[in-house]
Amino acid sequence: MLRLRYPALLLAFANLVMAQSAKPAPSTDAAPGAQKAIKLAQTGHCEEALPTLRRATPRLGDKAAKRTAAFAGVRCAMLLNQVETALDFLRLLNRDFAGDPEVLAVSVHTYSDLSTRAAQQLAVTAPNSVEARKLDAEALEAQGKWDAAEKEYKSILQEDPKLAGIHFLLGRLLLSKPDPGPTAGEEAKKEFQEELKIDPANGGAEYVLGEMARQDSQWDQAIQHFSRATQLDAGFADAYLGLGTALLSAKRFSEAIPPLQTAVKLEPRNPGAHYNLATALTRAGRREEAEKEFAIHRQMTQKGEGGQQAPEPTSPN
Repeated sequence: MLRLRYPALLLAFANLVMAQSAKPAPSTDAAPGAQKAIKLAQTGHCEEALPTLRRATPRLGDKAAKRTAAFAGVRCAMLLNQVETALDFLRLLNRDFAGDPEVLAVSVHTYSDLSTRAAQQLAVTAPNSVEARKLDAEALEAQGKWDAAEKEYKSILQEDPKLAGIHFLLGRLLLSKPDPGPTAGEEAKKEFQEELKIDPANGGAEYVLGEMARQDSQWDQAIQHFSRATQLDAGFADAYLGLGTALLSAKRFSEAIPPLQTAVKLEPRNPGAHYNLATALTRAGRREEAEKEFAIHRQMTQKGEGGQQAPEPTSPN
């Protein structure tokens, strides 16, 4: 049965949005109707406040008033279970106040609350469905309860061995365990291979198989899997990065350049991708282009930008 593990989210969300909507709004350009609606929302009269907030908030000229009204709108819409209206207010906040930490925090809590509500509905309406059991296993995995999650995945597969997605999740779990054991890698590989038999379009399975082959210096296999992953998903930046890195390690320098260029285009803030592209360009004799990429890499690392690092090529010399 689906287990709900986030009971504090609803209260946390309500408290956070209430704190924002309770901030006084300057009355300079705020329409009287909007001011009244904000006060109604702040005092819990959401059914009365929300229609006016929906109409008036986008037209407010005073940015502080608009921000306060939108926060109040999110709170009231969520309390009244008007999801689309809440999302409209969130879109307004993120458009007009992009990067505002409080706006981002309210966005996080709103989407978390919506996720919790959906999980609750799934638990009530279909607690023994595959979807509910899969979600439960993923929650167990996220909490580090590896054995319990593995048992749940295997139980699902016992009932339907051809169910798409479960072998992939089981393989991922086997690789994620803190103490996987000496056979975990081979067991995980078998799970990914089984997944591809069921769902040949699973780019994630192809990618992980490619990464496992790359780590074992099996360049041909790695290139094959990474290439397949990029064919399945043209926006899969990590797959392009893995493909370029494997080609670089295999000393196929000119061939490594196009996928690495694509990786840089998809993830321009990844310093490791710039470094590997610069290395491939250097090995291919394109030193002027390489120096530009090295310069970008140096600039990014000096500033501490880009949390994601590319895998380093193995023995490209």
